[in-house]
Amino acid sequence: MGSPTLILKNVRLLDPELKKPGEPVSVTIADGRIASIDSAGKASGTSKADDEVMDMEGRYALPGLIDCHAHPFLAETNLSRLSEVPPTLMTARAVRILRGMLQRGFTTVRDAAGGDWGIRQAVADGVVEGPRLFISGRALSQTGGHGDFRALTDSDHPCQCAHALAYTSHVADGVDEVRKAVREQLRLGADQIKIMVSGGVSSPHDPLESDQYSPEEIRVIVEEAEKRGTYVMAHAYGASAIRMALECGVRSIEHGNLIDEKAARLAAEKGAYLVPTLVTYKVLGDTAAAAGWSESMLGKLRRVHEAGLDSIRLCRKHGVKIGLGTDLLGDSFDHQSEEFTIRSEVEDPRQIIQSATKVNAEILQHSGRLGTIAEGAYADILIMEQDPFKDLSVLVKNQAEGIRLVMKQGQIYKNTLH
Repeated sequence: MGSPTLILKNVRLLDPELKKPGEPVSVTIADGRIASIDSAGKASGTSKADDEVMDMEGRYALPGLIDCHAHPFLAETNLSRLSEVPPTLMTARAVRILRGMLQRGFTTVRDAAGGDWGIRQAVADGVVEGPRLFISGRALSQTGGHGDFRALTDSDHPCQCAHALAYTSHVADGVDEVRKAVREQLRLGADQIKIMVSGGVSSPHDPLESDQYSPEEIRVIVEEAEKRGTYVMAHAYGASAIRMALECGVRSIEHGNLIDEKAARLAAEKGAYLVPTLVTYKVLGDTAAAAGWSESMLGKLRRVHEAGLDSIRLCRKHGVKIGLGTDLLGDSFDHQSEEFTIRSEVEDPRQIIQSATKVNAEILQHSGRLGTIAEGAYADILIMEQDPFKDLSVLVKNQAEGIRLVMKQGQIYKNTLH
C-alpha cells in the first residue's frame, strides 16, 4: 500500500494568468508533491481509508509565495554592527525571522547573502521551521565596493569566521581572484552567486552610481557559475552598472532603481529579470537615522526611494520580467508583505502575485515545481477566504480574513480554519 495522502477538496485554484478562479476541485497531495488535480467529486471517491480529507468549502488556493531577495541572517539595520554579533546569535535571530516568513505565506526564499548550507539544511530537515532556502553564500565585492565594510582606518581584512558580518560578503579583485572566489562559494553550497556591481545605500563609503567590477571580472564570474548550472544575481542601482552586468551575462538585477530606457530595453532583450525591493526603503526611511546611518547614506536612501516605482513602470513598459523581493534588515521583517501594497500603486494584483510566484520560480530555475499549483509541483499552498486578485490586502492581513492555511511541501505550518 502507498503512503497516506492528503486531499484538499472543494478548493478554487487561483492563477494570475486566468481571469477568474476555476471551479472547485480536489487536490491530492502525496510525498510532499501534488499528485493530481481532479473535479470536485472524483478524488474523494477514490481515497483510501487512511487518507486525510480536508473540505476547503470553496475557499481560494494560491501557490506559496517566493521572496527572491531576503536577508534573514542580517538582523541589524546598521550592518557594520554585525561585527559585534557572533554567528550563534545571528542564527538564533534567523530562526525567529524564518518562522515569521513562513507564517506570512512565503514558502520559499532566495537568501541574498548571509545564509549558509547549514541553515538551509536545518530547514530542509525540519530542525528549523521556515521557507526552503536558496542561498547565495557570501556576496562578492571588489575592494572598496558595496560589500567592503571596513572602516576607513582599517588596512587588513577581518577574520572570515568570528562574527556575523563576515558571512555577508567576500572581497576579491582581478580575474584570478574572482574565479577562485566563485568556485569557493559554490564549494560551500551556494545555489547562485551574488555580486556587487554598483554602490549601495547601506555601505557608507561608496558612491551610489559607482560602477564596480570590470567587465572581464564579471564575465569570469558568470562563466564559473554557468559551468555549475547556475547563474549570477547582481546588486545594481545605476543604469551604467546595470547595462554592464547584463552585457556580461548577469541574469538577475537586484534593486535596479536608477535603471534607464537603454538598460531596460537591454534587460528585455537578454531575457534578464529585475527584482525590485521597495518596502525596505520605506522602512529604512523611518528607522535608519536612529540606527546611526550617516547623512550621506540617508541621502542615497532618499534618492532610491523616490526612483523605485518609476523603475517598475519603465521595466513594465519595455517588457522586462519582474520578480519580487524585500531586502529588509534589522527588526523590520514583519513588514515583508507590505511589498505587495507598495507595488499596487503601479501594478495590478495579478502582475504582483505573478512576480511572487511564477516569475520568481523562473528566477530560481524551478518552473513547474515552485510558484504553481499543478501536478508534480511541490505542495506549497496557501488557503484564503478572499480572492487576492480582487483584494490584494488579503496577503497582508494577519487576522482570520487573511491567509488561513500555509502548507509547504505537503506539511501544514499554519491552520486557522478550525
